[in-house]
Amino acid sequence: MNGKITVFGAGNVGGAVTRRLIERKLCKKVVVVDKIPGKAEGIALDILEASPIDLLEPVCLSGEDLEQTRDSEVVIITAGATRKEGMSRDDLLRINAGIVGDCVARAARYSPYAFYIIVSNPLNVMCHVAMRAGQIPMTRISGMAGILDASRFQYFIAKELNVSVENVHAMVLGEHGEDMVPVPRYSTVAGIPITELLPQERIEALVSRVRDGGAEIIRLMHTSAFYAPASAVTQMVAAVVMNKHKILTCAAYLTGEYGIRDTFVGVPVKLGANGVEEVMSIELTDAEREKLAASAAKIRQQVDSLAG
Repeated sequence: MNGKITVFGAGNVGGAVTRRLIERKLCKKVVVVDKIPGKAEGIALDILEASPIDLLEPVCLSGEDLEQTRDSEVVIITAGATRKEGMSRDDLLRINAGIVGDCVARAARYSPYAFYIIVSNPLNVMCHVAMRAGQIPMTRISGMAGILDASRFQYFIAKELNVSVENVHAMVLGEHGEDMVPVPRYSTVAGIPITELLPQERIEALVSRVRDGGAEIIRLMHTSAFYAPASAVTQMVAAVVMNKHKILTCAAYLTGEYGIRDTFVGVPVKLGANGVEEVMSIELTDAEREKLAASAAKIRQQVDSLAG
């Protein structure tokens, strides 16, 4: 294990991820790659120039020469067009399929055994694109899906009940998009389901805000979120490089679990040094299962549309 991580995409998310990896001391070296000449070098230099003040280890490299990425333990794909106001994640489908496919195909030549984390939208579909482009085993690829959505849900619940975010856990399944499936029964405050703490109308309002979470950020600052996504990615990286066997809700390739096949869907998984080590099974009501199946069907339809 050489402690090397590669980040494709030197935009807001890629830069924030790089910084967090160094702050958390999760790697010995970060290689940042971007198609725009000088952009990755600029991100790397900006971070390095802060190291005398921040006392962070200056381990960041830029890389147009992909030889620098060789034998990375983790490859993070943030590259792609970003959502603008009025756009859905789905609007990015064909644009980002080309970008993500190219990045992963090139990365896999140098790091075929890495664990791949997909951040580019529409995230679930981009996991399919990446797996095919790099011929990556299904256990070595996952998407940053439910972690970010659950974190937003946790924050909204904490603010609603005026409690510490540390007391709150939330569950969001399915698509990372408008058809995500927040599950209030598995969302708790100090172990108490929020269904026992909040009236149904307030729960529905919070669920609606979670579904609109990304669009709300875009309306406010006219660009996609990057701090919270970077933190979500970092949590996944930590689980893998520290072999935590941590249960997180990520986009995983299902082979019959929850009645879903051949589709990357956000579900609880166990993440460790071997990647997606286990898909965790939880009991769902008929209504929850129907929503999850509908979310998966939409993802599958989008995947099929790319092949058409």
